[in-house]
Amino acid sequence: QVHLVESGGGLVQAGGSLRLSCTASGNMFSINAMGWFRQAPGKQRDLVAQISRTADQGYADSVKGRFTISRDNEKNTVYLQMNSLKPEDTAVYYCNVDDFTLIRPQGGPYWGQGTQVTVSS
Repeated sequence: QVHLVESGGGLVQAGGSLRLSCTASGNMFSINAMGWFRQAPGKQRDLVAQISRTADQGYADSVKGRFTISRDNEKNTVYLQMNSLKPEDTAVYYCNVDDFTLIRPQGGPYWGQGTQVTVSS
């Protein structure tokens, strides 16, 4: 089992920045790809960004150039730096860990509790 604890959400004005963090504990052998999903009210949960154990990154088109994902393998922590935030970025953001090299479309088996990001116009 892997337990994920997120932090860093909040309320920010459009154009502002936030940094999300997610620290994993438990069975470290189950941690390969790490990433972030988000879910806005009435919408499906979508993959925003992911990073492999060797730091290969992938982003949804909607956040490319604005969000940066990184990880610290020694601390078992993944970060999401979000810049130039827009109201449409408002959602609950979920940390996700997969034991595959890349995060599966539906997400890996381990999820954080979610953190709310609200961007006001």
